[in-house]
Amino acid sequence: MVKCVVAEDEALLRESLLGLLAEVWPELEIVAACEDGGAALEAIAEHQPDLAFLDIRMPGLTGLEVAGALAEASPHTRVVFVTAYDQYAISAFERGAVDYLLKPVARERLQATVERLRQRAPAGADPAQLAALLQQLGKALPAASRQPPLVWLTASSGAETRLIMVDDVAYFQSDSKYTVVMTQQGESLLRKPIRELLDVLDPNIFKQIHRSTIVNLKAIASVARDESGRGIVKLRTRPETLSVSQPFMTLFKNM
Repeated sequence: MVKCVVAEDEALLRESLLGLLAEVWPELEIVAACEDGGAALEAIAEHQPDLAFLDIRMPGLTGLEVAGALAEASPHTRVVFVTAYDQYAISAFERGAVDYLLKPVARERLQATVERLRQRAPAGADPAQLAALLQQLGKALPAASRQPPLVWLTASSGAETRLIMVDDVAYFQSDSKYTVVMTQQGESLLRKPIRELLDVLDPNIFKQIHRSTIVNLKAIASVARDESGRGIVKLRTRPETLSVSQPFMTLFKNM
């Protein structure tokens, strides 16, 4: 049985790809279907799959960033990128480091990809070759069109509603149906799932360090690695520490 993780943030495209995979490769075992890059990276680290189908554009970590962390998180995992940017990607992908699928994914194209994957040796791409490809793609792909980053938000603290400047937030942490907003003054609750915040926060300042945690880089005092390989973040304005899950440490070192 070949294990596989699928990561695609658009629900309809994700379900379509899962359905097509079930048709053309029925013996493939889908161990996780993820809607953002952070969840994908943690699923890959947990399951150590043979394959990962990664959307290049996802909230939080992009497919390129997830692939860049695989040398440490799951080195034998082979990558297939899913992309809409054919004019930028085809020449790079056809060098052979990884395979690719264009959106919307056609059954015939997926069938050809599956046949190539079956014929190749079950090993991940050469790390140096993959790193060169990721660097090339990072320069070639057009910048994602984003709205201006969030500047302020409203969150509840007991019966009180607070207006909080985003720069004052030390970190966000998911809590059931809510997201905890932590500042120097204390904790408030935001009625928005943490995944939605990844689309509106400035990615140069706020980084996901765990599936459930986004930290303000300006609020970090130091980072250390414990015996298990996880990171421990100390904050400038808060006494508690934050955990960086092990798969995210490779990314965190490059921040």
